[in-house]
Amino acid sequence: MGPAQELEKALAELKRITGITLEVRADTPEELELALNQMHCLSLAYKEKYNKNHFLQNLMADGIPAYDIFERSARLHIEPETSRVLFLIETKNPVDDTITEVLKNLFPSQSKTYQVSMGERSLVILRPLKSSETPEDISHIAHMIVDTLNMEALAHVQVAYSGTIDTLMDLPGAYRETSLALKVGRLFYSEQTVFPHNQLGIGRLIYQLPVTICENFLKEIFRGEVPDTFDEETTATINKFFQNNLNIAETSRQLHMHRNTLIYRLEQIERRTGLDIRKFEDAMTFKIATMVINYLQTERNS
Repeated sequence: MGPAQELEKALAELKRITGITLEVRADTPEELELALNQMHCLSLAYKEKYNKNHFLQNLMADGIPAYDIFERSARLHIEPETSRVLFLIETKNPVDDTITEVLKNLFPSQSKTYQVSMGERSLVILRPLKSSETPEDISHIAHMIVDTLNMEALAHVQVAYSGTIDTLMDLPGAYRETSLALKVGRLFYSEQTVFPHNQLGIGRLIYQLPVTICENFLKEIFRGEVPDTFDEETTATINKFFQNNLNIAETSRQLHMHRNTLIYRLEQIERRTGLDIRKFEDAMTFKIATMVINYLQTERNS
C-alpha cells in the first residue's frame, strides 16, 4: 500500500471514530508523510481522550458535565438509556492480567459489559440488566464473581453492587453508593464478601455519624472506660453467640465447648463491659458499641 492509499485509510479511520471529514492536500512525498503522521497522531489522541474506558472512568468520578454525557456516549456507541447494574470489585493485591482475563471470560465484550479500572486494587463491571433478572439473580452474579476469581485467579476479593441504573446520568450516583457499600461492608461486616448497596443495616448509620457523637456514646455505655479489643478466641465466641440468636446450647455445640465454659466466658465479658449479652437489650447495645469502636479505630488510623 502506497503513502497516498495509507493517507486515505487514515482519513477514513478518523472519520469513523470522530464523525469528522477532512480533506488533505499533499504535493510532495515529504508533505504526504507529514500529513500521514499527523492523521495517525490525531486518531490516537482522539482514541485516548474518548475511549470507552476513559469516558466511563471520568463519568463515575463526576468528571463529565450532564449536558455532555449523551453526546459523548453516542460517539462511543454506548447506549445511554440501557438499564444496567454496577459491580465494584476490590482486590487484596493489585489487579493483574489474570484477574482481568477471568472477568473478560465471565463477561464477554459482546454482551455490552464494560470492565473499567478504578485504581490499583479496584475495578468496575458495568453490566446490562435483563428484564427478567431479579435482585436474587444479581446477588448470585456477585457471589459468582467472588468464587470464580478465588478459584481461577487465586484472588481474594470483595464485591459491592448497585441497584438498577436506568441511564448513564445515574452512573456517578450509583458509583458513590456502591463505593460507600464497600467501605461500610469492609469495616462492619468483614466476614462477608458481597455487599448489596441497600443492605448495609446499622453500619450505614454509624459510618456517617460524627466522631464526637460516637465517642460520647461509648463513654455513656461503658461509664468512661472503653474496653480494649477482645482476643481472637473471645471475639469468635461472641460472634457465634450472636449468630445463634443468643442461644447458649446451640453456641456451645457449634464451638465444641461445654455449656458452663461458655457461660463463664460470657460472665467474663460482663465483668469487663458491664453488659450481660445473654440479655437482648445488652446484646444489642454491645453489638452497636463494638461497631462504633471499630469505626473509630479506622478513623484514627486513616
